[in-house]
Amino acid sequence: MKAGWPVKKLGEVCQIKPPKSEARSLLAADGLVSFLPMEKMGIGEKFVRATHVKPLSAVVGSYTYFADGDVLLAKITPCFENGKLGIAEGLINGIGFGSSEYIVFRPEKMLGKEWLYYYLSRETFRVEGAARMSGAVGHKRVAKEFIESYPIPVPPLSEQQRIVSILDEAFDGIAAVKANAEKNLQNARALFECHLQSVFTQHGEGWMKELIGSVCDVQHGFAFDGVDFSNDVPAGNPLVITPGNFTEDGRLLFNEKNTKRFSGAPLDRYRFGIGDLVVVMTDLSSKMKILGKPAFVETNDVLHNQRIGRVVFLNDRIEKRFLYYFMMSEQFLKSIKMSATETMVKHTAPKRILNNLIPFPRDRKAQQAIVAQFDFLREETQRLESIYQRKLAALDALKKSLLHQAFSGHL
Repeated sequence: MKAGWPVKKLGEVCQIKPPKSEARSLLAADGLVSFLPMEKMGIGEKFVRATHVKPLSAVVGSYTYFADGDVLLAKITPCFENGKLGIAEGLINGIGFGSSEYIVFRPEKMLGKEWLYYYLSRETFRVEGAARMSGAVGHKRVAKEFIESYPIPVPPLSEQQRIVSILDEAFDGIAAVKANAEKNLQNARALFECHLQSVFTQHGEGWMKELIGSVCDVQHGFAFDGVDFSNDVPAGNPLVITPGNFTEDGRLLFNEKNTKRFSGAPLDRYRFGIGDLVVVMTDLSSKMKILGKPAFVETNDVLHNQRIGRVVFLNDRIEKRFLYYFMMSEQFLKSIKMSATETMVKHTAPKRILNNLIPFPRDRKAQQAIVAQFDFLREETQRLESIYQRKLAALDALKKSLLHQAFSGHL
């Protein structure tokens, strides 16, 4: 922090958690107030406007009160780490209620609300806060003592406003460039998906349609005991594929967070071979972004876990990669989603996969030519995605650098 800037604790320069009685003193019981559930709170949005409207008399239970100009911060994991943060603005009658999992800051006169917003948006703050969380796994909350005692530089308001103006202009420019890069990234993916769809829906002579079940089977994996595989098992032990290893673009990804290894005695018949085609049959998200997505096993010593299907070919009428690309197509994935069961965690099954009709040329050479086209377009799409992902990462790094400069007095 810059020498000469006073440093205060957040609890000294902010009223934290304004009393609900304030709202009732300003409005009649039937007065309207804004309501902001946690799931409606955006990430990276400077101002938040609660769009749900309720009479004050209908606000019951464990809700947090806030008003126009208050700064809201999610205190529960993973919302805190993801940066759910914003300044309340445009509330009905200037009053809002939201999740009990918000921390509400009302800055004193010496502290600008936008200065506070940018200070709390730093990655350093989120990392330090996450390290001080407590509670059950999946429901951890940042400590009250950490928040109240957290230091914040408090230069004169004119200096705060000057730096905020610089950050606003810079971040607006970064947002515009980022939006363009994300649009280009989406367009690259859409081009590939469009080509898949056109090939499988606008085929010509020499094509036929049959049930997937006429050319292959889908086999269940083994219900390994969860205590026998985890992230802590030493490298070198067999990998266990879980739904979390599947990506939206049809690959298997093993990283520090999602890699699980087996510590028991694996069954040989539940080992994959390199080149095996697999399909995910459970999606932990209700949006079903990976349900039914295929992938190829590309490494040795990988175990066949339950809810992962192994595709076993019954004959040689269809190229393996031709089936893979069909399983990446919109028409196949739409069918899988429409037949999925359960509410939050979605499931499909071998029978539902095998009951889909697949169009394909009778001639294997024609299939191979189509696969070659798909491979080329996919490689080009991934090249473009890599470029745009690097650009997005550079923009995020620039934002972090600007915030660091701002609060160290170098802007």
